[in-house]
Amino acid sequence: MAVATESFPRPIGTRRRFTALLAATALGVYLLLIVGATTSITDAATACSTWPTCHAPVDPLSQTDLAIAWGHRIAAVLVGLVVAATAVAATLGDASSRVRVALLAGAALYVVQIGVGAATATLGPAAIVPGLHLTLGLVIFTAVVLALAWDLELATGSENDVIGTPEPFEPEPAAGSGRSLPSSRLARARLTAFAYFKMMKPRLMWLLCLVAAAGMALAAGPTLDRYTIVATLGGGVLAIGASGTFNHVLERDVDQRMSRTADRPLATELIPVRNALLFGFFLSGASMAVFLTINALAAALGLAAILFYSVVYTLLLKPNTVQNTVIGGFAGALPALIGWAAVTNEIGLPALALAGVIFLWTPAHFYNLALAYKDDYARGGFPMMPVVRGETTTRKHILYYLAATLVGTVALAWISDLGALYAATVVVFGGIFLWTAVVLHFEQTEAAAFRSFHASNAFLGAVLVAILVDALVLTTPLF
Repeated sequence: MAVATESFPRPIGTRRRFTALLAATALGVYLLLIVGATTSITDAATACSTWPTCHAPVDPLSQTDLAIAWGHRIAAVLVGLVVAATAVAATLGDASSRVRVALLAGAALYVVQIGVGAATATLGPAAIVPGLHLTLGLVIFTAVVLALAWDLELATGSENDVIGTPEPFEPEPAAGSGRSLPSSRLARARLTAFAYFKMMKPRLMWLLCLVAAAGMALAAGPTLDRYTIVATLGGGVLAIGASGTFNHVLERDVDQRMSRTADRPLATELIPVRNALLFGFFLSGASMAVFLTINALAAALGLAAILFYSVVYTLLLKPNTVQNTVIGGFAGALPALIGWAAVTNEIGLPALALAGVIFLWTPAHFYNLALAYKDDYARGGFPMMPVVRGETTTRKHILYYLAATLVGTVALAWISDLGALYAATVVVFGGIFLWTAVVLHFEQTEAAAFRSFHASNAFLGAVLVAILVDALVLTTPLF
């Protein structure tokens, strides 16, 4: 890793400081995007029909809206200065040609963006092409993120860091058919019950249930009834359990070769395969029975989720393609559609937008885990991104998909009229996730990968909770 000193004009100086400036620029542009897409700013824009300053409105009730509009414009000025400073630093410093081009293009488009904003304020939204202001912002954000990813690749990457053949995993003597069981019947019963519970992959349940809950909240708002909540989440828990059980059955041989999965119930032969299959089919049937008490569409989507994860992902994608994580994100996105369908008996645009956020978030989230367990996945023969393409490419793709996820949250805000709480949550936790992803490039350790992994969990969890509060509690604008 070659990090030159004084590679950029003062006060930037070092490449690491330039990278920090790039990350701050990306987050600043994103802040303007998400705030501009929320209902609060959309309403506040009508309180200020002059440019560049805002005249005091006649109606005193519009004073708060005026303050919001002023804040948006001041933030735009500050972010514009940061964009300009970043472009100048790249031009005068030791940045690659594609980083310079991306930043100069972003800076030029920012000037155009200012003109479009001025026209929108003075002439009204009808004077310009619908969505042009937001689209330009997305293009600028994309340009800055690409510059950040390319700069990090140059500063911290290696040409060939594909995983070689790792040392084979040697399981503990207690694993396998010789496993010792407790002598007490009660202790054996507890061990067996916990094994069945473990097969259901309970660690996945809280986040996927939050996704389904957010889908319900977006569809129903404060009118959401208790039965729909209980039935949808109950059916979802059973469907997740069924998917996890079938995954344990199908990967039991591979699990024995991997340290992180060698203690799974089927890998240690604690649970017979036949019993596990029966348990999986029971959970599937119970899930369908619960979903059918709501409507047939929710049941069909629940069945699709079980089949996709158990068959398409586990058997077809995971062992055969490096894009397994990307395509497999569809399984995690389905609960958003299930939640919406449970309320409306159809699939709406906000549900698709929420599902899109989950789909894009999945690679940015899971690639961190793939980096932490890269040797294990290589032992198991799974073509995960770090194993096939290398760690440098994987880290770069984490940034790509993180940026795509943030763009998805903007689309969700624009479609669903989510407010200031949602915007603030996405910016704060998105910034933390971005920071950990950037640090991962420099530290390149298992601890850094887990830090970014946990930040991704915190990001999605916080965003989903914000959606719930915004849709169920904050039913009127905050301002």
